[in-house]
Amino acid sequence: MTTERDPRHVNNETPPSSPRERFYRRERRSVPAARAFARETLADWGVRGRADDVLLCVSELATNALVHGVPPGRGFLLRLWPLPCGDGVRVEVHDSGGGVPAVPLGPDGSDEGGRGLLLVSEVADEWGVTEREPGKVVWFECSVRVD
Repeated sequence: MTTERDPRHVNNETPPSSPRERFYRRERRSVPAARAFARETLADWGVRGRADDVLLCVSELATNALVHGVPPGRGFLLRLWPLPCGDGVRVEVHDSGGGVPAVPLGPDGSDEGGRGLLLVSEVADEWGVTEREPGKVVWFECSVRVD
């Protein structure tokens, strides 16, 4: 079973120095589909080191987009960028929802939410949020080894 995609937002045929992106609808099966797309892209680029870290962060940000950032009837865009010197990858999740995600973990660790961003903040080298109209881009970067 594959996620339906808007073909206007698919970019698969690109050289390793170019970004790849795919649009996903607001549905639960989009998270594993996004993870599979990221896995395929990393493999095509020859990424071996920390690929599992990248995939974990993709899963967390895609889940957050679906749960918190994608209004009904919309979707999110996953974009992977190789960093300029070939020593890392940047991943962006674009959604049209409001709000600014944060790591809302209380001092005693009792908060119900925020575990996904906590994982991203611990695993990724850098992460952040950029405004866009409408919505936001949540991104992270990881240094990786390319074989």
